[in-house]
Amino acid sequence: MSDATLLEVNLVAADHPVWSGKAKSATIPAADGVMGILPDHEPVLTLIDAGRVVLVDAENVRHMFEVTDGFISFDSNRLTIAVERGRDVVITKDSD
Repeated sequence: MSDATLLEVNLVAADHPVWSGKAKSATIPAADGVMGILPDHEPVLTLIDAGRVVLVDAENVRHMFEVTDGFISFDSNRLTIAVERGRDVVITKDSD
């Protein structure tokens, strides 16, 4: 998958960076319900609630993070997820 069809993701907590890299998709616990983001999604700025962020990278590795309240900003395939607290939960490989 080319970089042009990937999201550039930066997940940061108030006191430390949590994860940064390229992803095929992101699932976010938005304040008004779970939101999925794929490359070329329309720009969005929204609040997020405590929950689980799931990022699937180019190798189909699923990265899951527990997060607390914050916000996301998405534009031009760049996704910033800023949260009060965030930590790795599990990393799994999806079958192709």
